[in-house]
Amino acid sequence: MTLLNFVTMRRLLLKLINRAMLTGPVGPMMGSEAGVHTNSRRRLVVGLGNPGMNRSRHSVGMAVLEALASRLGVADNWRGDRHVSGEVIVSDIQDTQIVLLRPRLLMNINGVSVAKAAGKYSIKPEHILLVHDELDKPLGKLAMKQGGSARGHNGVRSCVECLQTDVMPRLRIGIGRPSGKTSVDRHVLGRFSQEEQEVLSGVLEESVDILLSQLTDKENVQSPVSPPGGRLASQTGKQRERLSAPRKDTTTGQT
Repeated sequence: MTLLNFVTMRRLLLKLINRAMLTGPVGPMMGSEAGVHTNSRRRLVVGLGNPGMNRSRHSVGMAVLEALASRLGVADNWRGDRHVSGEVIVSDIQDTQIVLLRPRLLMNINGVSVAKAAGKYSIKPEHILLVHDELDKPLGKLAMKQGGSARGHNGVRSCVECLQTDVMPRLRIGIGRPSGKTSVDRHVLGRFSQEEQEVLSGVLEESVDILLSQLTDKENVQSPVSPPGGRLASQTGKQRERLSAPRKDTTTGQT
Protein backbone atom coordinates (compact mmCIF):
# COMPACT_ATOMS: atom_id res chain seq x y z
CA MET A 1 0.00 0.00 0.00
CA THR A 2 1.42 3.37 -1.00
CA LEU A 3 1.68 6.27 1.44
CA LEU A 4 -1.03 8.15 -0.47
CA ASN A 5 -3.43 5.21 -0.20
CA PHE A 6 -2.66 4.88 3.51
CA VAL A 7 -3.41 8.55 4.17
CA THR A 8 -6.63 8.33 2.15
CA MET A 9 -7.77 5.22 4.01
CA ARG A 10 -6.88 6.82 7.36
CA ARG A 11 -8.96 9.90 6.57
CA LEU A 12 -11.88 7.77 5.42
CA LEU A 13 -11.71 5.73 8.62
CA LEU A 14 -11.68 8.87 10.77
CA LYS A 15 -14.65 10.26 8.85
CA LEU A 16 -16.60 7.05 9.49
CA ILE A 17 -15.69 7.15 13.19
CA ASN A 18 -16.81 10.78 13.43
CA ARG A 19 -20.16 9.98 11.85
CA ALA A 20 -20.68 6.80 13.88
CA MET A 21 -20.10 8.66 17.16
CA LEU A 22 -22.66 11.30 16.21
CA THR A 23 -25.53 8.84 15.87
CA GLY A 24 -28.50 10.01 17.90
CA PRO A 25 -29.00 13.77 17.75
CA VAL A 26 -28.37 15.91 20.82
CA GLY A 27 -31.40 18.01 21.70
CA PRO A 28 -31.37 21.60 22.95
CA MET A 29 -30.43 22.07 26.60
CA MET A 30 -33.12 22.21 29.22
CA GLY A 31 -33.29 23.49 32.78
CA SER A 32 -31.54 26.47 34.34
CA GLU A 33 -28.89 26.74 31.62
CA ALA A 34 -31.57 27.27 29.00
CA GLY A 35 -32.50 30.67 30.34
CA VAL A 36 -30.87 33.41 28.26
CA HIS A 37 -31.60 37.14 28.37
CA THR A 38 -33.77 38.36 25.51
CA ASN A 39 -31.03 40.39 23.84
CA SER A 40 -28.16 38.03 24.54
CA ARG A 41 -26.11 36.03 22.11
CA ARG A 42 -24.51 32.65 22.63
CA ARG A 43 -21.04 31.60 21.51
CA LEU A 44 -19.09 28.36 21.78
CA VAL A 45 -15.32 28.60 22.27
CA VAL A 46 -13.43 25.33 21.85
CA GLY A 47 -9.87 24.50 22.82
CA LEU A 48 -8.87 21.64 20.51
CA GLY A 49 -6.47 19.06 21.91
CA ASN A 50 -5.98 15.63 23.44
CA PRO A 51 -7.44 14.86 26.88
CA GLY A 52 -4.78 14.40 29.54
CA MET A 53 -2.19 16.19 27.42
CA ASN A 54 -3.11 19.79 28.20
CA ARG A 55 0.55 20.86 28.41
CA SER A 56 1.58 19.53 25.00
CA ARG A 57 2.07 21.76 21.94
CA HIS A 58 -0.80 20.03 20.18
CA SER A 59 -3.17 20.93 23.03
CA VAL A 60 -2.17 24.59 23.29
CA GLY A 61 -5.78 25.47 22.43
CA MET A 62 -6.83 23.97 25.76
CA ALA A 63 -4.18 26.06 27.54
CA VAL A 64 -5.67 29.17 25.94
CA LEU A 65 -9.14 28.19 27.16
CA GLU A 66 -7.81 27.73 30.68
CA ALA A 67 -6.28 31.22 30.50
CA LEU A 68 -9.60 32.62 29.25
CA ALA A 69 -11.51 30.94 32.08
CA SER A 70 -9.03 32.39 34.56
CA ARG A 71 -9.44 35.90 33.10
CA LEU A 72 -13.23 35.55 33.42
CA GLY A 73 -12.91 34.39 37.01
CA VAL A 74 -14.49 30.98 36.35
CA ALA A 75 -11.38 28.76 36.30
CA ASP A 76 -12.84 26.48 39.00
CA ASN A 77 -16.14 25.97 37.20
CA TRP A 78 -15.13 23.23 34.75
CA ARG A 79 -17.51 20.29 34.87
CA GLY A 80 -17.74 17.11 32.90
CA ASP A 81 -20.72 16.69 30.58
CA ARG A 82 -21.13 13.22 29.11
CA HIS A 83 -23.76 14.52 26.68
CA VAL A 84 -21.09 16.53 24.85
CA SER A 85 -18.12 14.23 25.58
CA GLY A 86 -16.21 17.07 27.17
CA GLU A 87 -15.80 19.58 29.98
CA VAL A 88 -17.71 22.85 29.88
CA ILE A 89 -18.05 26.22 31.57
CA VAL A 90 -21.03 28.49 30.92
CA SER A 91 -20.40 32.17 31.63
CA ASP A 92 -21.46 35.63 30.48
CA ILE A 93 -19.61 38.53 28.86
CA GLN A 94 -21.79 41.62 28.61
CA ASP A 95 -24.89 40.45 26.68
CA THR A 96 -23.23 37.29 25.38
CA GLN A 97 -23.47 33.84 26.92
CA ILE A 98 -20.17 32.00 26.47
CA VAL A 99 -19.82 28.24 26.48
CA LEU A 100 -16.22 27.05 26.90
CA LEU A 101 -15.53 23.49 25.77
CA ARG A 102 -12.59 21.13 26.32
CA PRO A 103 -13.30 17.90 24.39
CA ARG A 104 -12.61 14.62 26.17
CA LEU A 105 -12.04 12.86 22.88
CA LEU A 106 -8.82 12.46 20.92
CA MET A 107 -7.87 15.36 18.64
CA ASN A 108 -8.82 13.45 15.50
CA ILE A 109 -12.43 13.17 16.68
CA ASN A 110 -12.75 16.47 18.61
CA GLY A 111 -15.47 17.43 16.15
CA VAL A 112 -17.86 14.92 17.70
CA SER A 113 -17.71 16.79 21.00
CA VAL A 114 -18.03 20.16 19.25
CA ALA A 115 -21.08 19.08 17.24
CA LYS A 116 -22.76 17.65 20.33
CA ALA A 117 -22.17 20.88 22.26
CA ALA A 118 -23.45 22.94 19.33
CA GLY A 119 -26.62 20.85 19.32
CA LYS A 120 -27.15 20.99 23.07
CA TYR A 121 -26.67 24.74 23.32
CA SER A 122 -28.31 25.56 19.95
CA ILE A 123 -25.25 27.35 18.60
CA LYS A 124 -24.74 27.88 14.86
CA PRO A 125 -21.39 26.89 13.28
CA GLU A 126 -20.52 30.52 12.50
CA HIS A 127 -20.76 31.23 16.24
CA ILE A 128 -18.26 28.50 17.15
CA LEU A 129 -14.70 29.73 17.67
CA LEU A 130 -11.99 27.06 17.44
CA VAL A 131 -8.61 27.56 19.12
CA HIS A 132 -5.82 25.27 17.93
CA ASP A 133 -2.10 24.84 17.30
CA GLU A 134 -0.51 25.89 14.00
CA LEU A 135 2.66 24.19 12.74
CA ASP A 136 3.32 26.67 9.96
CA LYS A 137 3.67 29.63 12.31
CA PRO A 138 6.50 30.03 14.82
CA LEU A 139 5.80 30.13 18.52
CA GLY A 140 4.75 33.67 19.34
CA LYS A 141 2.69 34.22 16.17
CA LEU A 142 -1.09 34.28 16.24
CA ALA A 143 -3.59 34.37 13.39
CA MET A 144 -7.35 34.81 13.32
CA LYS A 145 -8.79 32.83 10.41
CA GLN A 146 -12.39 33.38 9.33
CA GLY A 147 -13.40 29.91 8.18
CA GLY A 148 -11.95 27.95 5.29
CA SER A 149 -10.22 24.61 4.92
CA ALA A 150 -8.67 22.61 7.76
CA ARG A 151 -5.16 23.20 6.31
CA GLY A 152 -4.10 19.70 7.32
CA HIS A 153 -5.16 19.97 10.96
CA ASN A 154 -7.01 16.79 11.91
CA GLY A 155 -8.88 18.37 14.81
CA VAL A 156 -10.25 21.11 12.59
CA ARG A 157 -11.01 18.57 9.86
CA SER A 158 -13.06 16.57 12.36
CA CYS A 159 -15.03 19.71 13.25
CA VAL A 160 -15.68 20.47 9.58
CA GLU A 161 -16.89 16.92 8.94
CA CYS A 162 -19.14 16.76 12.01
CA LEU A 163 -20.64 20.23 11.57
CA GLN A 164 -20.81 19.78 7.77
CA THR A 165 -19.46 23.25 7.13
CA ASP A 166 -16.14 25.10 7.35
CA VAL A 167 -17.39 28.56 8.35
CA MET A 168 -16.13 28.35 11.94
CA PRO A 169 -13.65 31.14 12.80
CA ARG A 170 -10.34 29.96 14.29
CA LEU A 171 -7.60 31.38 16.43
CA ARG A 172 -4.40 29.68 15.28
CA ILE A 173 -1.56 29.51 17.81
CA GLY A 174 1.88 29.10 16.29
CA ILE A 175 4.01 26.27 17.68
CA GLY A 176 6.59 26.10 14.87
CA ARG A 177 7.90 23.07 13.02
CA PRO A 178 10.36 20.62 14.60
CA SER A 179 14.08 21.13 14.14
CA GLY A 180 16.63 18.53 13.17
CA LYS A 181 15.43 14.95 12.87
CA THR A 182 12.54 15.30 15.32
CA SER A 183 9.34 13.94 13.79
CA VAL A 184 6.24 16.11 13.55
CA ASP A 185 4.27 13.70 15.75
CA ARG A 186 6.89 13.77 18.48
CA HIS A 187 7.13 17.55 18.23
CA VAL A 188 3.41 18.30 18.53
CA LEU A 189 2.80 15.73 21.26
CA GLY A 190 5.79 16.95 23.28
CA ARG A 191 5.71 19.65 25.94
CA PHE A 192 7.03 23.17 25.53
CA SER A 193 10.62 23.62 26.63
CA GLN A 194 11.44 25.94 29.53
CA GLU A 195 12.55 28.61 27.07
CA GLU A 196 9.35 28.21 25.05
CA GLN A 197 7.22 28.46 28.19
CA GLU A 198 8.57 31.96 28.79
CA VAL A 199 7.25 32.96 25.36
CA LEU A 200 4.05 30.98 25.88
CA SER A 201 2.94 33.08 28.85
CA GLY A 202 2.76 36.17 26.62
CA VAL A 203 1.06 34.16 23.87
CA LEU A 204 -1.68 33.00 26.24
CA GLU A 205 -2.27 36.53 27.46
CA GLU A 206 -2.60 37.94 23.95
CA SER A 207 -4.73 35.00 22.81
CA VAL A 208 -7.24 35.81 25.55
CA ASP A 209 -7.22 39.47 24.48
CA ILE A 210 -8.06 38.43 20.91
CA LEU A 211 -10.81 36.05 22.01
CA LEU A 212 -12.44 38.68 24.21
CA SER A 213 -12.26 41.14 21.33
CA GLN A 214 -13.95 38.63 19.02
CA LEU A 215 -16.62 37.77 21.59
CA THR A 216 -17.54 41.36 22.38
CA ASP A 217 -17.22 42.87 18.88
CA LYS A 218 -20.73 43.82 17.76
CA GLU A 219 -19.73 43.50 14.11
CA ASN A 220 -19.09 39.81 14.63
CA VAL A 221 -22.77 39.31 15.45
CA GLN A 222 -23.68 39.96 11.83
CA SER A 223 -21.90 36.86 10.62
CA PRO A 224 -23.26 35.23 7.44
CA VAL A 225 -25.55 32.24 7.69
CA SER A 226 -23.80 29.01 6.77
CA PRO A 227 -25.27 27.16 3.79
CA PRO A 228 -26.66 23.67 4.49
CA GLY A 229 -23.66 21.37 4.73
CA GLY A 230 -21.52 23.80 2.79
CA ARG A 231 -18.84 26.46 2.93
CA LEU A 232 -18.95 30.18 2.21
CA ALA A 233 -17.41 29.97 -1.23
CA SER A 234 -17.92 33.67 -1.90
CA GLN A 235 -15.30 34.65 0.66
CA THR A 236 -11.73 34.95 -0.56
CA GLY A 237 -8.71 33.78 1.39
CA LYS A 238 -7.82 37.38 2.27
CA GLN A 239 -11.32 38.01 3.58
CA ARG A 240 -11.24 34.86 5.68
CA GLU A 241 -7.92 35.44 7.38
CA ARG A 242 -6.77 38.31 9.54
CA LEU A 243 -3.37 38.28 11.16
CA SER A 244 -2.85 39.56 14.64
CA ALA A 245 0.55 41.09 15.41
CA PRO A 246 2.28 39.67 18.51
CA ARG A 247 3.08 41.68 21.58
CA LYS A 248 6.41 43.46 21.62
CA ASP A 249 9.24 41.17 22.79
CA THR A 250 7.02 38.14 22.17
CA THR A 251 7.92 36.00 19.24
CA THR A 252 4.37 35.00 18.76
CA GLY A 253 0.38 23.16 14.03
CA GLN A 254 -1.28 20.76 13.08
CA THR A 255 -1.14 17.08 12.26
